[in-house]
Amino acid sequence: MSSTSDARELTLADFPVHRSVTTRWSDNDMYGHLNNAVYYELFDSAINGWQAEHVTIDPMTDATQGVVAESSCAFYAEVAFPAPLVVGVRVVRLGRSSVTYQLGLFVDPERGPAADAGIKALGHWVHVEIDAATRRPTPIPDHLRALMETAVVEVPA
Repeated sequence: MSSTSDARELTLADFPVHRSVTTRWSDNDMYGHLNNAVYYELFDSAINGWQAEHVTIDPMTDATQGVVAESSCAFYAEVAFPAPLVVGVRVVRLGRSSVTYQLGLFVDPERGPAADAGIKALGHWVHVEIDAATRRPTPIPDHLRALMETAVVEVPA
């Protein structure tokens, strides 16, 4: 992480996983920027898209499922359609049955203006792995844990 613990100082380089995301015209609200709920959709899509690209997950047939137990978002700067965006994903806590992600929303440096490089929003997302039948917490499967470990970062207290 950046030398400071101020989240506004985070850069895309602080996130091991980068996911390009697409917005739609209808994502803008009456104020001309992305509606707050859209940020959550982008974060959810970034996590699940990353997992689906690297491990086999079928929520309809798998013995376990990852469900969102907690989420929040700090908004730092406005973005709007059609800005090219990227979500940075990192794991800040990996437990036995839960994982805590931080998700940074940025203008994509490869497709957008370099002057607009600062973090736009920081999401906090906790997934708890549950047994699909009992709906009770269960250990994160090894194949999923191995992927999550590739995105673990140390965060200053």
